[in-house]
Amino acid sequence: MKQALTEGLPQIRRTLTPQQVDTFCGFGEELIEKNKVMNLTAITEPEQVARLHFLDCMFLLSLQDFRGKTVVDVGCGAGFPGVPMKIAEPELKLTLLDSLNKRIDWLSQTLPVLGVEAECVSARAEEYAALHREQYDNAVSRAVARLNVLSELCLPLVKVGGSFIAMKAVDSDEEISQAARGIGLLGGKVERIVDYTVPGTDAVHRAVVIRKIKKTPGQYPRRFAKIKQSPL
Repeated sequence: MKQALTEGLPQIRRTLTPQQVDTFCGFGEELIEKNKVMNLTAITEPEQVARLHFLDCMFLLSLQDFRGKTVVDVGCGAGFPGVPMKIAEPELKLTLLDSLNKRIDWLSQTLPVLGVEAECVSARAEEYAALHREQYDNAVSRAVARLNVLSELCLPLVKVGGSFIAMKAVDSDEEISQAARGIGLLGGKVERIVDYTVPGTDAVHRAVVIRKIKKTPGQYPRRFAKIKQSPL
């Protein structure tokens, strides 16, 4: 895990201290061990954890300066992409949000032991968004829902001038096109689409950067059943 992690860092233009590398390895070991009794990840080989979880998620740090910024990871699951971003950029202020209590409980117990500071919240995204409107500089999310659904869960959380970054498959052109109208209604605009190769693999992934250019109308987010039934 350590070798795969350190070998891939130059490709994403990051450097880590030995302590940060050890923290990554500690988190990876905890993830693999917990996955034996809880469904956290389909990726269980240490080298692949380093590449397809850690290096993949750290790529987002190359897109903009996250130092001192508040970031909410919506539908964080086992902590991706938020935890790798926080380990690599400690000045980032992280909130991990997921509706599944047992995932958040695991993160709440594991991260303090590793010295990783994060607010861990168990709540439905649309309910949390309704109560924390435009309180974050950035929202991030990986593999949670289609972009037209995900945008309604994430953009209401972001301050005007901030960004929502969605990690998507490289063949998501149609999905992005279908979400464009809704993104506009929610106060956002697709700023850029960045395709990148995950270090040490042949996998090409995509980051969709959506800038918040105006306030989200008060009627959003709607109840999730409505969002899913009639995406914007």
